[in-house]
Amino acid sequence: MAATMTRKRSRAVPKNRIQTSHAMDYSVLLLVLFLLVFGLVLLYSTSSYRGSMDYADPAYWLKRQGVMAAVGLGAMVVLSKFDYKFFRYRLIQIMMYVGMTGLLIGTTIFAVASHGSKRWISALGRSFQPSEFAKIVLILFLADYIDEHAYEMQRWKGLIKPMIFAALLIIPVGVENMSTSIILLAITFCMLFVANPGYKPFVFVTIIAVAGGVALLYSRAYRLTRITTWLHPEQSEYGEQTLKGLYAIGSGGLFGKGLGQSMQKMILPEAYNDMIFSIICEELGMFGGICVLMLFLVLIWRFMIVSTNARELFGSMIVVGVIVHIGVQVFINIAVATNTMPNTGIPLPFISYGGSSMISILIEMGLVLSVSKRMKIGKSQPIQWGGTG
Repeated sequence: MAATMTRKRSRAVPKNRIQTSHAMDYSVLLLVLFLLVFGLVLLYSTSSYRGSMDYADPAYWLKRQGVMAAVGLGAMVVLSKFDYKFFRYRLIQIMMYVGMTGLLIGTTIFAVASHGSKRWISALGRSFQPSEFAKIVLILFLADYIDEHAYEMQRWKGLIKPMIFAALLIIPVGVENMSTSIILLAITFCMLFVANPGYKPFVFVTIIAVAGGVALLYSRAYRLTRITTWLHPEQSEYGEQTLKGLYAIGSGGLFGKGLGQSMQKMILPEAYNDMIFSIICEELGMFGGICVLMLFLVLIWRFMIVSTNARELFGSMIVVGVIVHIGVQVFINIAVATNTMPNTGIPLPFISYGGSSMISILIEMGLVLSVSKRMKIGKSQPIQWGGTG
């Protein structure tokens, strides 16, 4: 059975490589754990007032996030010990892709609307957001497709099929959750861009993506309202969150008011979620905000090292997808907090409240650690772009 599921692949391996597993990249692990603990501390600082007022428990949000972090850490540990090539089996790929596509379509039809859109499904007394896990499925699917069709991907015609498969995941998400669809689109675009040496096909893809984005923008009235609010927050009735977030950033100064001393967290909507970067800047100042940004940059740099030294193209592309996911999500969250782009609901990885986001990101960290554990050791050589043998 396993023999029929496994596909034969031919990969040229440089002789100066040592093809043995070794210790995982502990710098990645330590950065992830530090960001996770730091995020829980910031979450408690940001949400304690609201928890006391609404639930008579200052640690209400911390406890819920702590449970999800524990689940995510468990998944990360398991996956880090797993051989990531397990996800190349055809049956596994089909089950993940078909199951996720069906779940996303079902969410748009059957889920109960919350905050103006259908994003959450309830099961076993908990709600989760399927679109967060769609990022993992998309990364694994594209990584496998690019690896198997490496030579085809170097021609523009080879990009059409993976774009269609990716679109079947992105469109159901975009109907109700445009912000997450932007991240899915960025993952697709960047992974295919890395796989294709040309740039002309991506001009065409960009035009299609922009056209699709405009169509989604006009499909919901509140999305247009966010544009006008972004341009003139002081003149819009919906500009309160943006203005209070900017005030929190400005009032923090260079070194902040001190941990737990934020005043805006008492009145800023979604302070412990989408706008948590504003509270970081208020309590820790611009210095603290820049340090958080530097932590993410160092983490991405370590990811790039893992990707460059991955044993095969499949593992390398998995890490590329995770780089895009983390990088784009951090950029959007900070851009929204600073009013650099229109307001949209994107959490800050490891720090913002959100169980689905936390678990999905830690699953991705497990995949990266699995790739790092099986890196090639020795002189750096280009990854061989072999086809199916």
